[in-house]
Amino acid sequence: MTTTPAGLKDRTVVVVGGGSGIGLAVAREALARGAEVVLAGRSPERLARALGGLGAGPRARAVAADVRREDEVVRLFREVPAADHVVATAVVPAYQPIAAFDLEAARAVVDSKLLGALLLAKHGAPALRPGGSLTFTTGIAADRPMPRGSMIAAVNGALAAFVRAAALELAPLRVNALSPGWVDTEIWDAVAGEGKAATFAAMAERLPARRIGRPEDVAHAAAFLMENGFTTGSVLRVDGGHPLI
Repeated sequence: MTTTPAGLKDRTVVVVGGGSGIGLAVAREALARGAEVVLAGRSPERLARALGGLGAGPRARAVAADVRREDEVVRLFREVPAADHVVATAVVPAYQPIAAFDLEAARAVVDSKLLGALLLAKHGAPALRPGGSLTFTTGIAADRPMPRGSMIAAVNGALAAFVRAAALELAPLRVNALSPGWVDTEIWDAVAGEGKAATFAAMAERLPARRIGRPEDVAHAAAFLMENGFTTGSVLRVDGGHPLI
């Protein structure tokens, strides 16, 4: 019978996309709960800055790896041959009108979020100890898409379906997904530009939670999915009630 670790103390958590935003918040949450953390991402410079900000000493380290490339995912798990949990938040965003959508930009979204999840499951699952889990990140766009956001919406929906299938195939390893709503991260600087503050204020008025999400909100939910041994094949919404409006 597989036993489930209680809590994250002394566990190893790999955070893909851990150099900023939600991923960095997940790393902070895991460290606060006593885990050791491995940050993974495409940019060595960003990872180095993140490590410096965490100030966790030997309890945190970084491995530069692009989840769109299978050889780099293989290398990641050679450098981290034993872990307890993998949380993936990485994405290459692309917001363009359908009539003019650049195909390479569309492929980058699919590769980073959907095929990246496949590669992490393929090569990460064998590295996880009993009681371990994989947690991916979908998003509110699957249910409430925005104009110019067709590919993000499509990939988020596909990732939710992948999680359910993977939870069956990889059992007793647990596989789940987080579905954040509007969260104040760097991505919104590109999406909304100078109108970000006004856009956020208008949405906060509409949301039942009456505010925009913070990376820490999603990190708290990620910790639940790692620690709760009876949750698998689920998509956990962290969206302030966005589907209700």
